[in-house]
Amino acid sequence: MNILIMAGGRGERFWPVSSPSTPKQILPIISDKTMIEETVDRLLGFAEYKNIFISTNSLLKPKIKKLIPAIPSGNFILEPCARNTAAAIGLGAVYIQNRDPGSVMAVLPADHFIAEKDIFLSDLQIAGQLAKETGCLITFGIKPSRIETGYGYIELGEVVHNAYENSAYEVKSFREKPDQETAREYVNRQEFLWNSGMFIWSVSSIMESIEKYMPVMFSGLMEISENLGTRKESETVQRNFEKFEKTSIDYGVMEKADNALCIRARFTWDDVGSWTAVERFNKKDEQNNMVRSDWKGVDTSGSIIVNDRGLVCTLGVDNLLVIKQGDIVLVADKRREQEIKKIIESLQADGKLKKYLDV
Repeated sequence: MNILIMAGGRGERFWPVSSPSTPKQILPIISDKTMIEETVDRLLGFAEYKNIFISTNSLLKPKIKKLIPAIPSGNFILEPCARNTAAAIGLGAVYIQNRDPGSVMAVLPADHFIAEKDIFLSDLQIAGQLAKETGCLITFGIKPSRIETGYGYIELGEVVHNAYENSAYEVKSFREKPDQETAREYVNRQEFLWNSGMFIWSVSSIMESIEKYMPVMFSGLMEISENLGTRKESETVQRNFEKFEKTSIDYGVMEKADNALCIRARFTWDDVGSWTAVERFNKKDEQNNMVRSDWKGVDTSGSIIVNDRGLVCTLGVDNLLVIKQGDIVLVADKRREQEIKKIIESLQADGKLKKYLDV
């Protein structure tokens, strides 16, 4: 099995600690290792370095290569610009198909937390075998452990394959991130799972699906495929990739596919998509504060305080997100952390302050 690790994201919800040049995947968010190192380490013993591909950009390639030098330089698939997951996965599939035409590939984000490595690899093996035998597009669904509005959900249909340890269900529907009331309803119903964003399929199956549901992108991918290994490769990738639709693989393919299956994951998972996710992996004080800094608080509770240097003091506050990185201080209502992107968009439009987006 070949592995495509998606490592091109910007990790905006971790700003100002993360930035375009130091996004979440190359930061030590939940341990002493960076997220992408954790992801690769999890795969060792199951996949060789030569079968691990990294989808990223030219800015991050040297940094990831320095972190994981054993991955061959030729296994870095560079996205010329940001075009969401459908384009990144399509490009990755073309490179893997060129290298190993009859293979199965797994698509894994670089910045997720997964416990129970052995169980995860067992589930991955089962999914790979099922993908090879059926030609279906497989994803992992995660049993919800809380009411969560930051994740998408998968509605399960009937069990269609039960030959292995895990049952595989037809995908009845994909649901976007819900509001609080809808999320509560999903969590109380057994047929709804969190959408993990992990996929397993044969290379030929995903290419056939892209041809069927995203024919314009498929045409560009075929031109890229024809020019791999030639002097025209770089120019062809650049020209076609820039034209690709900005859409997710979920919307572009999975929601339309009639051969999508979902396996109930047996491993513990978290997408570590925000500071409140990090909060779940750290001890809190008696007032329910998570602190990573020199800090002194009076009448402060339920807050997250992260500080790279100096001292942070708080008085009479509750449920705050206080992040200090260099010359930047972010103070926000913790319940609105999903909206940090609004600040980033505002800074992008401000010629004077835009410089603080990448420090």
